[in-house]
Formats: sequence, structure tokens, C-alpha cells
Amino acid sequence: MADRPRIALCAGEASGDLLGAGLMSKLRRRFPEAQFAGIGGPHMCDAGLDAWHDCSELAVMGLTEVLAHLPRLLRLRAGFRRRLMEWQPDVFIGIDAPDFNLPVEAWLKQRGMRTVHYVSPSIWAWRAGRAARMGRSADRVLCLFPMEPPIYAAHGVDARFVGHPLADAMPLQPDREGARAALGIAPAGPLLAMLPGSRMGEIRRLLPVFLAALPIIAARFPDLAVVLPAANAACHREIEEQLARQQIPLKVHVTDGHAGQAMIASDVVLLASGTATLEALLAKRPMVVAYRISPVTYAVVKGLGLLKTDRYSLPNALAGEAVVPELMQHDCTPEKIADAVLAWLSAPGRMAGLVPRFEGIHAQLRRDASAQAADAIIELMEAHA
Repeated sequence: MADRPRIALCAGEASGDLLGAGLMSKLRRRFPEAQFAGIGGPHMCDAGLDAWHDCSELAVMGLTEVLAHLPRLLRLRAGFRRRLMEWQPDVFIGIDAPDFNLPVEAWLKQRGMRTVHYVSPSIWAWRAGRAARMGRSADRVLCLFPMEPPIYAAHGVDARFVGHPLADAMPLQPDREGARAALGIAPAGPLLAMLPGSRMGEIRRLLPVFLAALPIIAARFPDLAVVLPAANAACHREIEEQLARQQIPLKVHVTDGHAGQAMIASDVVLLASGTATLEALLAKRPMVVAYRISPVTYAVVKGLGLLKTDRYSLPNALAGEAVVPELMQHDCTPEKIADAVLAWLSAPGRMAGLVPRFEGIHAQLRRDASAQAADAIIELMEAHA
């Protein structure tokens, strides 16, 4: 293989841009003269990407919005594929964004190009049969979680566990006092971090239920403080409007961002299911995971058998057992949420007992993911040089 390989990448959103930049820095250590091109964001551009498109062009969410942008996205994808074939990279790396990247990978693989998909979809929770589709698209799948490669192996797909970048970034022993000081919260006293999601739909669906649990909790812990991070200005406005509509008997600190610090500072985290549950685990905090989707979507998911697990949250999936409560759909009520939060607050010994369990999972995930991913890609490239 040439000392100046051509490496194409495609990240479809901000989180993928960070992953791509970390990966590029490790690949450049092995190939200082490597050429990087494709789709990415500012971090990947700073790392040396020749950006043919900005990743924001792919960041479309929601069925209605996707349909409105579909003609543009299809044109972009077709042009991107043509340019890749003209450039003839040694490998193509799709970073997350499966709806865009997997069809590109499959098309390139059919034409003899080496393809890698970095970040597996949640096959441990949804439709394990998707693993077979991944194998038709990617020569190698790079997984962030250890339970994913065995699922791929059952379908004959080459998948490698590389670790999770969040586990690399977060300290094994978070600084709670420092986090409270940074947020302007008193160093003593019970604190609940509340994270109903970063999307407007989630906030409108979940925050009223979360807030309705607070009077029940306040009856037992009247000195409890609440910190509620807002992902952006629009979310901040929505949160303030909901707070104004409800009688909240506790002090609520609404912050602009700083979700990670809020979790580290807290005694208990109440949050929506998703990646934030992994952040709470890495912060070594007890949590209550609560989530609702629309009744129609829930009926479809259950009716078609798309959900294949009884463990919805990453902490429980990684632990292999129910170490934190999950209140999903019909169980996501103010009363059940309050009971679960109170069960943690009333049992300091139980909360402390969770810390070594989470430290063990953190250590398992902390593998220098960018370096592991780069090694797996280089191995694939050299095997087919």
C-alpha cells in the first residue's frame, strides 16, 4: 500500500465529526502523508479533511423534514458516489448516519471498494437482522460496545469492539465538587439532574411528566435542588415556559448546556433513554430512565416485534442485568418516577454500591477508541493492498 493513501470519510452530524477528527489524527500517525476527503464538519476539517460537503447538509431529522429534503439528499448522495469513484480512495469510512452511509457503502462495496462502518446501529435492542444488512454494506464494522460483535458474528459479519470515545474522555473518578462549583450550585444538599432529552418533541412529551413528579419528591426531600440543562436556546425557552405553567415547590436551575457537569454534580439523574444514560453511567451516578413514544409508534413497534430486548437503557444492557430502573411507556408516570427517585435518595448505601459497578464498565469501554479504530482500518487496508 502507498505511503500516501487516500482515505474517504463521511460523518453526518456533529458527534460523527468529533469521532472522525479523532480517527483521522490516529490514522495520520501511521500515514503522515495520507489524503483525507469526503463529508465532515469543522473538527474533521481542522484535522485535514478536504470537505466536499459539510456534515450539516445531512443533519435532517423527523419524517416530514426528511421527505421535504429527500430530492436534495438523493442528488447529494449520487454526486458523492460519483466523486468517490473518480477519486478512488483506498478505503471508505462511514461514520454513524446509517440512513445515508449504508447505501453508499453497499454501492461502493459492490464495485470493489473497501468499506468500513464506524458506530454500529443499536442491533442489541432493535432487529438483530439488521446485522446481516450491515455485512452487505461494510467489510468491517467498528463497534462501541462489547455486546455487539457477537451479534454480528452470528451473521458472518466482521465486527470489532474498539471502545467508546466518551469513556476515553471522561475521568474514572469525576469531580463532583468541581462540577457543582462550575454550575453555581451549593456544595452540600441533595441534587437531582433532570434531562428530558435534547429534541423539542422529547421535551414536550417528557418534561411535563418529569415536572409532575417533583411535588411528590419534595414532600420527602423539601431541600432538594434540581438542575435542568437546556441543549440550545429553543429548548431553554420551552423549558422555561413549562416551568411557568406548573407549580414547582423546588428550586430549579436551568442551564445552557453543561449536561455532563449537571450529571456529575447530582445525587440522582432522571433522564430520557439514549446516549445520555451512558454519560450518567460514566459520571458514576444512580439514575432513573424514563421514556415515552407516541401511542401509534409504540403500537407499531410492539406489533411488528421490532424491539428485541427487555433492557432499554445502555447501563442495563452493558451490565447484563437491571441495575437502574427503567420506566417505559405506560410506566412513565409521575408517581412511578417519584417512587424510583425517592428509592435512590433514601438509600445512600445503595447509591454508593453502584459506583464500583459503573467503574468496571467504564474501564471496559476505555480502550482509546480512536487508536483501536485506526488499527482495525489499517489492518483491513494492508490485508487488501
